[in-house]
Amino acid sequence: MVHARPVRTYGLTGGIASGKSTVARRFTELGVPVVDADALARRVVEPGQPALAEIIERFGADVLNPDGTLDRQRLGARVFAAPAERAELERITHPRIVALGRAELERHALAGARYALYEAALLVEKRLHEAMDGLIVVAAPPEVQLARLMARDRLDRAAAEGRLAAQLPLADKIREASWVIDNGGSPAATTARVAEIWPALEAADG
Repeated sequence: MVHARPVRTYGLTGGIASGKSTVARRFTELGVPVVDADALARRVVEPGQPALAEIIERFGADVLNPDGTLDRQRLGARVFAAPAERAELERITHPRIVALGRAELERHALAGARYALYEAALLVEKRLHEAMDGLIVVAAPPEVQLARLMARDRLDRAAAEGRLAAQLPLADKIREASWVIDNGGSPAATTARVAEIWPALEAADG
């Protein structure tokens, strides 16, 4: 089996609804490979995957849609209200997501990439950033996060506030950051900040 030189890996994280995906798209437009942990999370719970079978066994078949796919919104509402259940879901899915992430980074390495971003919400919580070459944290004011979260996930204020409260405080993530991107202002300002960081990623010699 051919193995390429590992790519330098930079974490991309932030608070919920802070705009990580928006920032990831800006980097993608610059030609930076991005591995999206949320997309991997969807893959590991597809019908037929062992993780989905474990979820059904642990949480019951009522977390499924009529077509047999996982109802992520229903399961999310349940686990965010119960930390023990959230931890159990992470026990089932997290190792599989990490394994898929490593495979994706290897794929980028084989394609000749020198570095890549790994976008995930729980990088700092799981201490995954400690094995990476740097960490980008996307920040936004709490009121901006709250409004975005309510609109994106169609949540009422109480439910959205509960999800914000369940995450590690943004200040704790910023303390671990190599770079911070304030995504609470204009799209142009966010794009400009991405353009400031990009040369540092390009120039690093690993």
